[in-house]
Formats: sequence, C-alpha cells, structure tokens
Amino acid sequence: MRYLRSDGRVAIRRPRAGDEAEFVAAARRSRDLHHPWLSAPADAEGYAAYLRRIRRQDTSGFLFCDRASGEIAGYANIGGIVLGALRGGYLGYAAFRPYAGTGHAAAGVRLVIEHAFGALGLHRLEANIQPGNEPSRRLARRLGFRLEGFSPDYLFVDGAWRDHERWAITAPPTS
Repeated sequence: MRYLRSDGRVAIRRPRAGDEAEFVAAARRSRDLHHPWLSAPADAEGYAAYLRRIRRQDTSGFLFCDRASGEIAGYANIGGIVLGALRGGYLGYAAFRPYAGTGHAAAGVRLVIEHAFGALGLHRLEANIQPGNEPSRRLARRLGFRLEGFSPDYLFVDGAWRDHERWAITAPPTS
C-alpha cells in the first residue's frame, strides 16, 4: 500500500475504486455516528460519485487507515481549493466505527493538514462545523484550528440549511 504520510499508527492515502466495499460498509456501520452532521457515501453509486468529486482539480480526498490492519478508519476531503494569493480550501472529515474515539481521526486529519500545507502548497484550511457537533469541534480545537465566526444557514445538510461555525488553521510560518 502506498501511503502519502504516516505517523506509525495511522497513515493517509488516496481513495481507490477498489475501496468501495470497505468504505461503504464502514459508512453504513457509522451512520448513527455521522447523522445529522454528514452523509458518507453508503452505496456503490454514492461512492462512485464521491470518487469523481475528489478527482476534480479543486478537490482532494484522503482515507486515513490503521497501519496495523490496513483498515479504513475514516476519511477527509479538501474542497473548494483555490490557489494564487489565497492558497486555501475547505476541510471535512469523519471517523468510522470501530475507530471513532481512538485517536485515529485526530492523527489522520493532522496528517492531511500536513500534506495540504506541504505537498499541496496550501496556506489555509477552513472547517465548517455545526454548533452541536461537539466531537468535531473538539478535534478542530485540538488540532490548532481557531474559531473565526458563525454563518447562519450556511450549508444544506440532512434536508435543511444548517448554521455552521467557521474554524480555520493556517500553515506555520517558514523561516
């Protein structure tokens, strides 16, 4: 398996068509964990659409995997990538059962952030989090994101326009 980055216990890589069965099973197993915050692709058609979306020039997708088993522990996406003076994008992430709460998501998202600020050449990542999503808020805070504001009716999620908090992190200064 070719990983983009690893911390020894968790590694990140690009999703592939061959991951469909494992990804879909993990998404179905984790529905209650994600609802109402997000809907992970939970069937073949949804996974195929997901792969098409993350292969666009303005989007990048990652799986974070348990190194010991190779199993998919969760995923992260960077969408709305803009280069030039901004060099930023929007980060979304989710853990899958049984890895939720084990530190795999924190490690995986940290590796994605490092990859974004390194290989992708980004300077800023924004995570838009619904106010009641405490696990996601804790993760963002733990990884160094700062709360920058509040956006009413910001994203259409689970059949309605939902309020979101805007959390952001910027690349560390280079010397």
